[in-house]
Amino acid sequence: MATGHPDALLDGTVITAVRTGATSALSARLLARADAAVLAILGTGVQARSHARAICRVRPIREIRVAGRDPARSAALADELGAELGVAAEGAGSYAEALEGAEIACATTADGEPAVQRPWLAPGVHVTSVRAVGRELDDATVAEALVCVESRRAALAPFPAGTVDLVEPLRAGVIGEAHLHSELGELVAGTRPGRTSDEQITLYKSVGVAVQDAAAAALVLRAARERGVGTEVPL
Repeated sequence: MATGHPDALLDGTVITAVRTGATSALSARLLARADAAVLAILGTGVQARSHARAICRVRPIREIRVAGRDPARSAALADELGAELGVAAEGAGSYAEALEGAEIACATTADGEPAVQRPWLAPGVHVTSVRAVGRELDDATVAEALVCVESRRAALAPFPAGTVDLVEPLRAGVIGEAHLHSELGELVAGTRPGRTSDEQITLYKSVGVAVQDAAAAALVLRAARERGVGTEVPL
């Protein structure tokens, strides 16, 4: 507000989780094949749940495969998502197993070796990646995919703001800056083209930008006011 008076105090963790999944779903709406129905979820945390829920809103998902470091957690999350979303879901024994034949792959892992490696990807898959620290994608995936980001400037910013999934291949000469094909906004506006063939691999690499959180918070606040949810606190 112009006066600096706060509008609300909101739970940033929850909003960020939903916003991140929703932004990946937007990338899928813009880049994934229209008939994409097999979804691989890599990771078993908050973002894994957020991404599964969001992707099912934009594509006719009929099968979900969940893979993580703990097979028991993968199976439990698959059961949870299957019951909640009304689709067939199963735990996979490895990232490679989950990715085999997947048409959309959402990487939401926290650490470890790259969860997405080019030999594991099927032609035409759309990949989303949200890991903030370390490599979640191998060089070959980055090099061979049509790459979309939220913001070129944010994605290539110096550590810790940018993403090493793109900065490291750039520094090594695997890709050039022109390899970052588009920003999400350019795809939405139609100023840059999206997928050009059913066989093309597309990639959305997320780093998170503040304007998205601000927009998401504004939507939550508007919905809360419309529904009469929350507590008014006089200041």
